[in-house]
Amino acid sequence: MSVTSLENKPVLQFLDDQSPNVRTEFLNNLAGYRLRQISNAFMSDFAAAMVGTGMRPVQISILSVADENPGIRQGEIGRALGVARANMAPLMAELEAARLLERIPDEADRRAVSVYLTKNGQATLKNCKARIMAHERRALERLTDSERKTLLRLLNKI
Repeated sequence: MSVTSLENKPVLQFLDDQSPNVRTEFLNNLAGYRLRQISNAFMSDFAAAMVGTGMRPVQISILSVADENPGIRQGEIGRALGVARANMAPLMAELEAARLLERIPDEADRRAVSVYLTKNGQATLKNCKARIMAHERRALERLTDSERKTLLRLLNKI
């Protein structure tokens, strides 16, 4: 199976397609093996789609959660995304230094910090979302709408 990338190169190219004379039945029937291959291909194309934005997946994830939950606490974002507490502070500091979000101490609990996107953060996220959606369309172009929904439903069950 292959999907065309930004450079018209395959996004998803499995080993059985690259070396048709090499038998890989055992590996091809392992969900973990296929998921890893797909993950590698997706991340490669994702990186190409994000060229020029300076954004990494975790940063976009943080902006997305903050956008959907204005005023959310920094710790809640970390828990929702599975980011260790020790890693959240530097990530948030990066995004704040880039003027993509602002952290405002909670008036009732000065230890708590509420997170809001700045106008620049909203514009950056909008640009990244458009690139991500184009990336997703490319990577999944061989699937019907129904198959895409089924894929997401099944992935969410794992």
